[in-house]
Parts: sequence; C-alpha cells; structure tokens
Amino acid sequence: MKKVYHLKTCNTCDRIIKSLNLPDDFVFQDIKSEDITVRQIDHLKDLAGSYEALFSKRAKLYKEMGLKDQTLTEADYKHYILDHYTFLKRPVIVVNDHIFIGNSTKTVEAAKAFIHADE
Repeated sequence: MKKVYHLKTCNTCDRIIKSLNLPDDFVFQDIKSEDITVRQIDHLKDLAGSYEALFSKRAKLYKEMGLKDQTLTEADYKHYILDHYTFLKRPVIVVNDHIFIGNSTKTVEAAKAFIHADE
C-alpha cells in the first residue's frame, strides 16, 4: 500500500507532497473530509510503534483542551486522533511496511530517498 494521509487545506502538506514527486500509484486521504477509521489508525500504530508517535502536540486543540498539562495514555492518544483530525501529525506517508510521520526536513528527506530509491 502506498498512501498519504494529509490535510488538503494545509500548505505545509501540499508543499511536502509536491516536493516528494510521488508516483501515480499513491492514494491520498484528506483526513478532514474522510475520517480515519479505527482499522487505519491501528495499522498506522503498528507501523509507527505507538499512537503517541502519530499524535501532534502542536495542534491548537492540544493546548486549548489542556492536554499538555495531563499525562496521556496510548488509549488517550488513539481516542483524540479518532475524535478530531487535527491531532494526527501530518502528513503520514505509508509505503508498504514503512511509515514517515510529520513534516520535519529529516522525515521528508528520508521519505523522498525511500520512495525514489529504486529509480
């Protein structure tokens, strides 16, 4: 499976996706218009190692809801990601059994190198 979970209205996601020069066999899921399912988040967690790795602590709601002052469990991270799309760190790029999470330069470069390794 080759898939990108992103937010269509996010300029950073858009810029990253364009810079990756993705082949046509990638599927895109706008997480605002198409909610992430329990099955999808569980699969992403299996690839990432934890729900926390998928959780965005930079989300505005994270501070507004006072979550930064709480000790969250893996179940909490899963719940919040499923509850509101803004809690998923994005973009999330899945290439078969490999996952690249977030918009750091290091992550984006690793994804680009992996995707285009066999060219």
